[in-house]
Amino acid sequence: MNETRKSIFITGAASGIGRATAILFAEKKWYVGGVDVDEQGLSTLADELGADNCFTHVLDVVDRAAFKRVLDKFGQSTAGKLDLLFNNAGGGSFGYFDELSFESHLKTVHVNLIGVLNGIYTAIPMLRAADNSLCFTTSSSSATYGAPGTATYAATKHAVKGLTEALSVEFARFNVRAADVLPGVIDTPALADMLERIKKVGNPDMGMLPASAIAEAVWQAYHSDKLHWYVPESMAEIEKAIAESPEAVRETYKSSIVLEILGGSGTPVATNKFMQSDTGSDTST
Repeated sequence: MNETRKSIFITGAASGIGRATAILFAEKKWYVGGVDVDEQGLSTLADELGADNCFTHVLDVVDRAAFKRVLDKFGQSTAGKLDLLFNNAGGGSFGYFDELSFESHLKTVHVNLIGVLNGIYTAIPMLRAADNSLCFTTSSSSATYGAPGTATYAATKHAVKGLTEALSVEFARFNVRAADVLPGVIDTPALADMLERIKKVGNPDMGMLPASAIAEAVWQAYHSDKLHWYVPESMAEIEKAIAESPEAVRETYKSSIVLEILGGSGTPVATNKFMQSDTGSDTST
């Protein structure tokens, strides 16, 4: 039983942002719950953190009944309390909207939005049982403007942002906070191909960030009342500029350079393959 330790439950914990967050919070002596569809990744995470410091379980975040079973099992080790829920699992299929299969659009919605709703709704009793707990979700810089080639993905991330804003007010009724993180470009294997194109036709540096930068934002968020965490912080100023002239952004995105970044030959390449920013479903960002 870990009644005296604070606890965090992370979806998409086997790799990327989720894994970096699990490692950081374990170092801070928190009890870590990590779920994912990547069984092997979870196994190596458990070995790294140690059996006394974590709980891991294979979970498809889209499966609400399974989510409840797994979270209840985790709660047996935390006296039914949860200090921080980190809805992080996400992913998407990228390309022109009309060239992607309808099924691929639904998959993006299911993981990035329905999976988040499942997590939050299921965790409410455990969050309420902990003092000053936090419901934290990975949104995206795509929630600042819907870029070409990311239409449905961007829509889900805008939805997460709006959901977070509403819940930050509603959950105050029972002393639970809500916040989100809007990461920029994260240097992960899943984005390797697109990042290579960016280096060729855009800024070679691109301000790419390690997953650990997001993990640090999660840690800071727990100790803050801030609503939106932009990583890097310059994303907040970019969002303000976009709000002032979304038409100018639209025209910029129509340029051949941006389209080349997305597709490599002047147009985005439609791929029905589901790219997982942090794994969470086999059915995020």
